[in-house]
Amino acid sequence: MPGLLFPSAVLKESDLNSMEKTDRKKAKNLGKDFICRLQSIFPSPAPTADSSKLSKLNTEEALLWSQSLEKLLQSKYGLPVFQTFLRSEFSEENIEFWLTCEDFKKIKSTSKQASRAKKIYEQFIQAESPREINIDHHTREAIRLNVQEPTMSCFDQAQKIVYGLMERDSYPRFLRSEIYLTLSGKIQPNQVKG
Repeated sequence: MPGLLFPSAVLKESDLNSMEKTDRKKAKNLGKDFICRLQSIFPSPAPTADSSKLSKLNTEEALLWSQSLEKLLQSKYGLPVFQTFLRSEFSEENIEFWLTCEDFKKIKSTSKQASRAKKIYEQFIQAESPREINIDHHTREAIRLNVQEPTMSCFDQAQKIVYGLMERDSYPRFLRSEIYLTLSGKIQPNQVKG
């Protein structure tokens, strides 16, 4: 049966080692690209006498992000860094939904609320939607009914589920990522495990 999986030849150990080196090189380049993107989002200040204090503050702030997802999301710099990280993993729909729900709760006008609820449903909740979030069928169905006459809390259950998913999955990966380890001073910018 191995011939069905590898019709031309069986992979040799040297081929596997070569593939591993290529994967490490890609990971290293991805890390460098990610750091460059972050530097464009948060340009370094002009050198001053207080530059070392500023860089220490950023490191201290990054270290605070490891205390909880809530602290990360409340941080002026933590939230965009986390969003950039999720974009790099093609998994930004959860944070986008969570932030959209936070904005939705601020809407006072019932007509604007109804219009926005419908858009949120179509974008994130409806099956096969462009940014469909991972929630159970019962929650999805309850939201479908609630959107008919939306209230500020019509997305609360889904938002709670999504927050839990980020807290258990995306957030721990973020804390192990090269970008977080670099920003928190735990590794040097171009230091890659391998």
